[in-house]
Amino acid sequence: MKINRAIIILKTISVGIACLFLFSCGGRSVKSGMMVATEAPGNIKDQDYINGLSWRYLTGARIIAFNPDKPESFKVLTKDFYSACFPEISFDGRFMLFTAQQKADNPWQIWEMELDNLKSRKIRSFSENCTDPAYLPGGRLVFSKLTVNDTVRTANCLFTCNLDGSGLTQITFSPQTNFATSVLKDGRLLTLCRSLMPETGTAMLTVMRPDGTKADLFYEAGKNSILLSKAKETGDGRIVFIETDEGNKQRENVISISYNRPLHTRTDISSGIDGEFYYVMPLNPEKYLVSFRRSDSENFALYVFDPNKKSLGQTIFSDSQYSILDVAEVKVYERPKKLPSEVDMQVKTGLLLCQNINVINPSLPIDPGHLSKAGKIEVLGVDTTYGIVQVEEDGSFSLKVMADTPFRIRTIDEKGNVINGPCSWLWLRPNERRGCVGCHEDPELVPENRVSIAVTKAPVIIPVHITAIKEKIVELE
Repeated sequence: MKINRAIIILKTISVGIACLFLFSCGGRSVKSGMMVATEAPGNIKDQDYINGLSWRYLTGARIIAFNPDKPESFKVLTKDFYSACFPEISFDGRFMLFTAQQKADNPWQIWEMELDNLKSRKIRSFSENCTDPAYLPGGRLVFSKLTVNDTVRTANCLFTCNLDGSGLTQITFSPQTNFATSVLKDGRLLTLCRSLMPETGTAMLTVMRPDGTKADLFYEAGKNSILLSKAKETGDGRIVFIETDEGNKQRENVISISYNRPLHTRTDISSGIDGEFYYVMPLNPEKYLVSFRRSDSENFALYVFDPNKKSLGQTIFSDSQYSILDVAEVKVYERPKKLPSEVDMQVKTGLLLCQNINVINPSLPIDPGHLSKAGKIEVLGVDTTYGIVQVEEDGSFSLKVMADTPFRIRTIDEKGNVINGPCSWLWLRPNERRGCVGCHEDPELVPENRVSIAVTKAPVIIPVHITAIKEKIVELE
């Protein structure tokens, strides 16, 4: 009987981490310290990869595992699949979620692989495409699913479920794409999204709790810019991702923003480097791994990147036939916080309070002469209006909105002229309470310490044609 011997190596690798490598070239296992990555065949610079959905539904992709110290001995983990991509490692380092097609005509589904024996199982079967899974604390996961219904028309919404496929829950409810979701250390989700109606909007990073509540803008790209990669959290309070130059779709850069002030701290940390970036993974504050190529004629390869010096280091992995599109390290990860949920499915509505509709972000191109003229709001649905509401003298309003229904708000004057808006798509989960300072205000603005008039009155029911809602009475402790 022939026995494969595992070679145990303990050393500090050039990417700056001391790891324990257990690598058996002939065995069926992926051990701590190894890397897993998505490879896609051919030249991926076709515009379909940027403007279409093929950047999430990759043709003929595969997931490989390799030892960074011996990259020539890589192993294909997904030989049984027509295409597979986007590996996510569990917090204990023992399992891997990924997106895959078993056959070319199959829908994309979410799978989990046990890294000790490389056995895979489908989380749950859907007729629609699913992609971008990520582990949540508490034995659940989040993923994007193609959703077609009267509420969102056609969109890629976020869902969560248990690791055995039970407990399926939809958590986003707007006509938007939601891809490349990551889980922050604080327990919130950070997803790459773009509005689809009434027209295609700018690319954004939206943050929310895992139950879909408190969804807010985290970062907005330039008007002509595109976000290409999952945003990753660093160890020194930064968020990094790949974004195209505004107005130049042939150039991709590594962008860094502050976790605490994401809207005002954008920094291009790859400026001065000729070439294109596709993915970034922080190892520590001084060392990142990046998917990079110097010209369109090359495949993307994996390099060491120093964010402080803005310089590329050695090549970690390259393949003459494939481009490497993302990478994850097999190790034990810090488990994110498990956030409590206020969602109560026995409640039919959510509450929204605005302190003053005439508080507007001064950076927006709005005529200051109009700032004091808005006295009403109109609540808009996907292809309808839910009604016009007179706001209070101090500009405040309070709405009771049917839960899990997308809506937008615009401000109007007493003559019916539109002053500002509409805002981005919103939704409220059952029993959710939300508040805002104003309409299109700076999202980092702190509200005034005062009691708004709207708080002292019953909220207006939306849609306005509904005069009463019989539902569970919720008592706040």
